[in-house]
Amino acid sequence: MESTEPTHSYNARQVKVGAAVIKVMSRVTTCFYRMTNGVIGGRFLKGTDVILVTTTGRHSGKERTVPLLYLEDGDDLIVVASQGGMPTNPAWYYNVTQHPDVTVNRRGQQAGMVAREVKGSERAELWPRLVEMYADYTDYAARTERTIPVIRLSPA
Repeated sequence: MESTEPTHSYNARQVKVGAAVIKVMSRVTTCFYRMTNGVIGGRFLKGTDVILVTTTGRHSGKERTVPLLYLEDGDDLIVVASQGGMPTNPAWYYNVTQHPDVTVNRRGQQAGMVAREVKGSERAELWPRLVEMYADYTDYAARTERTIPVIRLSPA
């Protein structure tokens, strides 16, 4: 179960540096993933699979692509807006809440999908599976006061 009290929250400097590192690493991963169809960049720490999710910017209207860990759930893919337990949600989360139509690149295979945030019992059912897939989600949840959003991507 997720902690309701943050432990070891990030300080302002850690947030600033962490956000910059996440941005750079996301761009590098996206570049290599695209060049190699996921051979490079297709797995994260501990062997967790990665997809590229392309969203529409909520303000700019421009395409934005981020690499995300995912869990398969039937034909759907489940992603987590953890941002390493930072105090705010990642930009891509706000993009999909405004523009839920996304494109997913899974090892070079493109698919149109529709994003929706899962809540309540559906989220409660998925969270333990997500933690089993990538245990660091537990630490991320403990670092922040926000409830980390879980997003279901379903075929369009």
